[in-house]
Amino acid sequence: MASYPHLFSPIQIGETVVKNRIFMPPLSTNLGNKGYVTDELVEHYKARARGGVGLFVTEVVTVEPTYVYLPGDMSIHDDSFIEGWKKLVDGVHEYGAKILPQLFHPAYMAFPIPGTPQLIAPSHVGPYYAKQAPRPVTKEELKQIIRQFGEAAGRVQKAGGDGVEIHAAHAHGLLGGFLSPLYNKRTDEYGGDIHGRLRLTLEVIEEVRRVCGKHFIIDVRISGDEYCDGGLNLNDMIYVSKQLEMAGVDMLHVSGGTTIARGSSIPAPGTRMGSHSACSEEIKKHVSIPVATVGRITEPWIAEELIANGKADACMIGRPNLCDPEFSNKAQVGREEDIRPCIGCLRCLNGIMFGKRVACTMNPSFELENEENLPAAPEKKNVLVIGGGCAGMEAAYVAKKRGHHVVLCEAEEELGGLLLAAAVPIGKQDLTKVVKYMRRRLEQAGVEIRMNCRTDREMLQGEFAGYEVIASTGAKPVVLKDFTTFKQWMTADDILKGKAFPGRKVVIIGGGSVGCETADYLAPVVHDLFPRNREIIILEMQQGLMMNESGPGRSLLVQRMMKKGIQMICGAKVEQVETDTIYYSRNGVQHCIQDADTLVFAGGYRTDLAMEEMLKDAGVSYHLIGDAQKVGNLKDAISDGYETARHI
Repeated sequence: MASYPHLFSPIQIGETVVKNRIFMPPLSTNLGNKGYVTDELVEHYKARARGGVGLFVTEVVTVEPTYVYLPGDMSIHDDSFIEGWKKLVDGVHEYGAKILPQLFHPAYMAFPIPGTPQLIAPSHVGPYYAKQAPRPVTKEELKQIIRQFGEAAGRVQKAGGDGVEIHAAHAHGLLGGFLSPLYNKRTDEYGGDIHGRLRLTLEVIEEVRRVCGKHFIIDVRISGDEYCDGGLNLNDMIYVSKQLEMAGVDMLHVSGGTTIARGSSIPAPGTRMGSHSACSEEIKKHVSIPVATVGRITEPWIAEELIANGKADACMIGRPNLCDPEFSNKAQVGREEDIRPCIGCLRCLNGIMFGKRVACTMNPSFELENEENLPAAPEKKNVLVIGGGCAGMEAAYVAKKRGHHVVLCEAEEELGGLLLAAAVPIGKQDLTKVVKYMRRRLEQAGVEIRMNCRTDREMLQGEFAGYEVIASTGAKPVVLKDFTTFKQWMTADDILKGKAFPGRKVVIIGGGSVGCETADYLAPVVHDLFPRNREIIILEMQQGLMMNESGPGRSLLVQRMMKKGIQMICGAKVEQVETDTIYYSRNGVQHCIQDADTLVFAGGYRTDLAMEEMLKDAGVSYHLIGDAQKVGNLKDAISDGYETARHI
């Protein structure tokens, strides 16, 4: 019996049969070139079609030339784009997949490149980050835009595409904005009640159907609930879904939330899987067309459950297919443990707004040459990897895959390095899957792993003489020696590794990710003034917390800390520490904390220079990677291990 029978059964959408129910939703890549499909973009989609995806909804495709959504996104506003789209369509069709470009007008969320005219919107209301109010689009302009949607869909059809998705979700772009009462304040026939706000989307659907005929799939992406006061709710969207079905829509792609409420539409790491499935389940009860759900569907079992339990007819699985292009194929044959785990960190999208290409923490290369097809090394060498953190494990795997003899020595009794501590805070449990996955690959590849093995100079000059050395010994927490006079001090790492246990009133120096995650971990689950609850104070020198983070994970973490009553004091410089007192200054005023019982250092990490000194002294050929070279994040470490080992 095949694994996941519901997930891998065919499904009919309109008059088209899709081979399975793993669909890939829109994920911006910035691999386009001035709106045109590039060969690189074709290969990106082909890799995932080859990997077993049944249907693709592509990243945003704009229908007119004036307003750009992202610098590297796609367009199809005239016939010159058809040739590139034909390459892309043919590429995924080669593997039996279907493809629907997502048609979109960015309107008031367009990228403000120089020369762009004043942005348009349903009303003068713009997102909170707008630098000026947009102007209400006129009814004459709407007629032209409706026509442009139809013409764009016609070009998709000429390129051989199977249909289009019309984006009307997340209070986002023109159609999403018209539908949402958050942005649509019009009093003409396109505003007011739900019928007026839905009118533009229905007219776009009517035009696309007129141009493309009944055999062409029309899918509409909606928010099943905007999850906020003043926004659309589930009752609204059940009604909207019925209207869309009556208008001839073939499928509903049910998401949720809005783009401006962080964490509502794109779920944060550690939050529940199937985040919008309650909406898709309810909507599915009221329509007869297929309903797809989306949102942190990161493992095959949850996708199977969502379909088997009637919560959706298909699952949009985005980031996991980005992370592992073979996700679908591995799931189908029961190789779940071999699926590269998506940890939901959203590094894939971090640089998109700044024109950077799509990237992935766990997958160090989306190039044609990557982990799956590395060429053999021209010269086979003996390679010693010192340190079994993520950078070291990646380097050892890549070096072994290229044909080298590899020995990995880890000083501790468990592989994982700093990931073991990083997985402890709330919402970070997916990092345990990273360690399991990377360790399993090493074992399958035949890397010799030595635990509790601290490498010294004698070993380098003896047993490992002549070996190429890759040192991945990580970094150590910064400890401010002048402040170790406090009666009980420890590092955040000590706490997260279970090596130290704090008291009831804890002062944490450092409001970066580590300090905030440690505070969240230590704080009471409920802020109810229970006598044995811990009191947590964060002292941060900068004017804000986690200044290098911007995603939904950061937002939810700060919200949790506020709910738990954690004191977050920014602009605070610790000046002096005595046995029982901590002095800090803020805005030129000195303050002191006299009743704390634990001081925690969470002020970052420092590269340990001892390893490099030993390697130099031993006279060996070596490479420093990960935090041993420069303190960075998980993505930096894995990419460093990959790039170093593939060049040895």
